[in-house]
Amino acid sequence: MMHSKGTQMTDRSNANQPLPLSQDASVFDSGSWVGRVWLADQGPAVVLVKAGAVYDISTHVATVSALLEVADPVAYLRALPLAEPLVALSVLLDNSDPARRDPRQPWLLAPIDLQAVKAAGVTFAASLLERVVEEQAKGDPAKADAIRDTLASRIGADLSQIVPGSAQAEALRKVLVEQGLWSQYLEVGIGPDAEVFTKAQPLSAVGHGADIGIHPKSSWNNPEPEVVLAVSSDGSIKGAMLGNDVNLRDFEGRSALLLSKAKDNNASTALGPLLRLFDESFGLDDVRNAEVDLRVEGEDGFILSGRSSMRQISRDPQDLVQQTLNENHQYPDGMVLFLGTLFAPKQDRDQPGNGFTHKPGDVVTISNPQLGTLCNRVTTSDQAPQWAFGLRALIDNLGRRGLLEVAATARQP
Repeated sequence: MMHSKGTQMTDRSNANQPLPLSQDASVFDSGSWVGRVWLADQGPAVVLVKAGAVYDISTHVATVSALLEVADPVAYLRALPLAEPLVALSVLLDNSDPARRDPRQPWLLAPIDLQAVKAAGVTFAASLLERVVEEQAKGDPAKADAIRDTLASRIGADLSQIVPGSAQAEALRKVLVEQGLWSQYLEVGIGPDAEVFTKAQPLSAVGHGADIGIHPKSSWNNPEPEVVLAVSSDGSIKGAMLGNDVNLRDFEGRSALLLSKAKDNNASTALGPLLRLFDESFGLDDVRNAEVDLRVEGEDGFILSGRSSMRQISRDPQDLVQQTLNENHQYPDGMVLFLGTLFAPKQDRDQPGNGFTHKPGDVVTISNPQLGTLCNRVTTSDQAPQWAFGLRALIDNLGRRGLLEVAATARQP
């Protein structure tokens, strides 16, 4: 089990117990939804979800990346001739839990494929302060409370009211530098340039129901419930989904240069359950106003809940996209972008003052009324199923199925 003293998290006693899935499938009754599933006799397939049924559209568009390059993906999908459905959506959702799985039936994968997986950090004032706490604590959770109180009193400003890159932000920066309080996290939190990093590799993200991985040497970590944008190669935002940007507070707190080890581990990125495309029923303003709920249920009876409101984000989602994809950096296969979270749990789980950290068997549920529910169980990255299906495997698979043409360009209906 994982405790504050760094004991490795290797117990998987809950691995064969069904997830307490509470997916309200009615959220998918309206809107335009796509995803990816694993078909036992074929491999990965792009699917359309419509009226409670799941349709394989891989013969028309074999990658989500290619679909998002279509000028109007929603119009394209509405014009597609649909064959018999693969399965009912309710069956697919249940079968995505490994403990319930019938391997003959499809299950959900992360709803993206070739896209780069990027993430924006320190985009909320509450999480900004917590990143500074991590930095000052040098990865030791026992020091967090005292540092948190000291910083709050000495900074003396409501950081949520500071516009990044503004004259007010620059004035505050000068004061904090003089007081010896300036931090690399304050630089990206209220400075002109956002923090954007590579969260995971293409095809490595896991989907709804899958195990999520924590580095086995981490003793201070947490889930990060976020809205994730799907962006085409020309920078057009085509839709959104839920994501868990699994975070190791101790690794990053020891050194910002450990960010890649804190963020990019086996099964440390979860996306889903489906991708909702922007249409007349859902768009960027809905993302700007989204409320994302989090619930963590532990085998020890511990329950943690929280909510992240996108209304409190300090940088507009469109600005974050433009800071990621522009004349200085292109993503020819598109990208997805985690928008950050204000959720940084401080509730004690074991010893007073040590705050929250994951234990094996934790069930993490992230939900939003317009994007559905993403549910995953916690294990360690060395115990989660190894990532083995990469780009070469996908190319080989699509070649054998005669789908390479539609992997790159959507076939006209």
